[in-house]
Amino acid sequence: MSAETWTDRVLGGFRKTSERLAENLSGIVATTRLDPGQLDDLEDALILSDLGPAAAARIRHRLAEERFERGADEAAIKEAVAREIAAILRPVAKPLEIVAFPRPQVILVIGVNGSGKTTTIAKLAHLFQEQDYGVMLAAGDTFRAAAIEQLAVWAGRVGVPIVRGAEGGDPASIVFDAVKLATDQGTDALIVDTAGRLHNKRELMDELAKIRRVLGRLNPQAPHDVVLVLDATNGQNALQQIEIFRDVAGVTGLIMTKLDGTARGGVLVAAAEQYGLPIHAIGVGEKIDDLRPFDPELVAKVIAGVVR
Repeated sequence: MSAETWTDRVLGGFRKTSERLAENLSGIVATTRLDPGQLDDLEDALILSDLGPAAAARIRHRLAEERFERGADEAAIKEAVAREIAAILRPVAKPLEIVAFPRPQVILVIGVNGSGKTTTIAKLAHLFQEQDYGVMLAAGDTFRAAAIEQLAVWAGRVGVPIVRGAEGGDPASIVFDAVKLATDQGTDALIVDTAGRLHNKRELMDELAKIRRVLGRLNPQAPHDVVLVLDATNGQNALQQIEIFRDVAGVTGLIMTKLDGTARGGVLVAAAEQYGLPIHAIGVGEKIDDLRPFDPELVAKVIAGVVR
């Protein structure tokens, strides 16, 4: 895929967010410095655009010190906001890299039902394939027959093997079988789907603890990654999910999906500022190649409305 097409997709994905921010920023103009009232308006605009209070306060503080030599018109303010958003996103932009030795690298993927978890697993598998890695999937969400079937369909489409069991089966034993097989075959990455039940945190904790114990017997370093898939359309609720899953599941990184057309893309910035967890990739569409590691500079410029 050319960089241009990906840029177009990112532009499309964040269009509503940037329009919303532009709408909220309109009317803030000054000479060389923003006065306290204008800074209040700026901070409110950022919060209303889902960037969250912490990121908004940080950007406000930085812009309070900014001296606009050519005057603080809308374009200059957007440029300054883009620069500060990039500073927040840069430290968390970390692609998921296959570095485990011995192989496989075991990646547990978690997230509430409906977050796009299963399709994200398929897109992740495709991304790894493009980098010439061998990939295997494990259907560890055994509580819904539909989840097993959906993952199997995607495995077929992407052309990767899948280890699955019966509905209601023991996820830990499926993961055990998958790790054993992936180890025997020298597979680079094993991506494990897990149940997305948040209404019973205790059950989820127990299940993940059991999976970790079983993995530990085969490979003490596994799981190497615990990736939380977040649906950007959930806005601030996505942040609550990070809070819960981080404590319950020991999340090591995030993938943000459904950035295609939502007005809530600002939550990506809020998540980066509030939690500082690596954001491995973003999903900006339904197609198999619509998941990519994100470029913090580009995303910052698109959100701020500098790139149109």
